[in-house]
Amino acid sequence: MCQVSLNVRRLQVDITEVRITLRNEEKLKAFASITFDDCFVVRGLKVINGSQGYFVSMPSRKRKDGSYQDVAHPINNEMRKKIEDKVLDAFENELNKAGAAGAATVAVKASSPSEEEGDFDLEEDAGKAGQA
Repeated sequence: MCQVSLNVRRLQVDITEVRITLRNEEKLKAFASITFDDCFVVRGLKVINGSQGYFVSMPSRKRKDGSYQDVAHPINNEMRKKIEDKVLDAFENELNKAGAAGAATVAVKASSPSEEEGDFDLEEDAGKAGQA
């Protein structure tokens, strides 16, 4: 019989960059990409305007049965809060910059296609908005 011993240690992961692409839709307000430790990026996060304010939705794909599955997501609440805080702070900063540049710039930026959109669906997030 073989005995395996695992020495698990918790790594400190930092969010080193957040990129925001503003959208001008009823619920979807922005797409976001986050970079961890300058070496790993997750694209397709969404800033959603829910019934209780803004929240961050993780990237997901629609399954054949019509349900949705997250492609990437935090494992614990501590990391979820860290991601949400950083993304929402960057979103607010981008809104402030856009406000200073004028509403016409926001409309142009919001209507331009974004590589971050991919084939992620908003329908799933509309359901989450009511739960937030």
